[in-house]
Amino acid sequence: MANAPSDGSRGSIAKIGDLAAAAGVRRVHMLSWRDLADVEAGGSEVHASTVARLWAEAGVEVTLRTSYAQGQAPVVTRDGYRVIRRAGRYLVFPRAVASELAGRHGPSDALVEIWNGMPFFSPVWYRGPKVVLLHHVHAEMWKMVLGDERPWAATLGDLLERRIAPLAYRRTRIVTLSQSSKDDIVELLRLPAANIDVVPPGIDPMFTPGGTRAEHPLLVAVGRLVPVKRYDRLIRAVAIARHRHPNLTITIVGEGYERENLDALVRDLDGSEWVHFAGRVTDSTLVDLYRSAWLVVSGSEREGWGMSLTEAAACGTPAVATRIVGHADAVAHGETGLLVDPADEHAFGDAIADLVADHDRRRALGARALQRASQFTWEMTALGIMRALAAEADRRRR
Repeated sequence: MANAPSDGSRGSIAKIGDLAAAAGVRRVHMLSWRDLADVEAGGSEVHASTVARLWAEAGVEVTLRTSYAQGQAPVVTRDGYRVIRRAGRYLVFPRAVASELAGRHGPSDALVEIWNGMPFFSPVWYRGPKVVLLHHVHAEMWKMVLGDERPWAATLGDLLERRIAPLAYRRTRIVTLSQSSKDDIVELLRLPAANIDVVPPGIDPMFTPGGTRAEHPLLVAVGRLVPVKRYDRLIRAVAIARHRHPNLTITIVGEGYERENLDALVRDLDGSEWVHFAGRVTDSTLVDLYRSAWLVVSGSEREGWGMSLTEAAACGTPAVATRIVGHADAVAHGETGLLVDPADEHAFGDAIADLVADHDRRRALGARALQRASQFTWEMTALGIMRALAAEADRRRR
């Protein structure tokens, strides 16, 4: 459904190829926890697969190594790059490292490690040029996901991320999504700011304005149904907003293991008529939802960016979201949407209700959101990461 590449996009892809060739980066291996085809894939997987596709289009030979995805072949070629999916959720880390050391993935000129909570520790064993994509620090996410059932694992994960892993990555080039994420990495992981580049994620060109707004106020939220997304907070905020707008509804796009708990919350709030769980939807349906929504909303606790917020912005839809790392860059507060205190559900609900009532302000925010969204392209994202990788290759040659 994506539009044909513009002259600017083709120019960025050509620059990627030129940078890679000049730096001697012909073959890149990428290590990621999950693949795009995984049932639990999210924004990180979209990011990795899109960058891999554009690099392949620029003439770079890319191999993406991930854990096994249920029902998927272990080795495939997708969008011009190779995907190797082997080992389980935890074994992928030692097995991917062992495969790289043994040369089973073939030769490489450079490495991209995607540090998604659990690191591959590439600075310890990979001697060539490399960059690490670190979207955000997981911090309290360890307790949110593991705390109740395995508190020891949550403590260990937090210790590994904050104290042990940073010792290995102090001299490594890091690429993150937003300035607020960079500040968080510096503060919590104590990694040198000079080693961290900020490269925002892009927006697929299929996200464009059009269609018509829903007749009654509609909110849309997009993301996996997992604790860190705090859909419980969001649903309660919507319930508060409905005191002023009884016809307000929300459609939640995504799947995940929190669905059962969220269903129970909806029953407690008597919300079956105004909360709709859409599950996974097609690209065209997602575009239609963004276009018909009055607002895109997110109650997330921690993000590297908040891709759904800028996707909706590209459709001319403003946002109301929690004021957290990532969101602080994805949403320009007061210009493209509103950011609210994550601890204050009443303020969240009031902000939603205020914008639903103020048609002129909502349209003005949507117009500015659309204008700002035009600066975020995946070609620029892929170019920015290749620029960091090529700089590392050049530095090693000097």
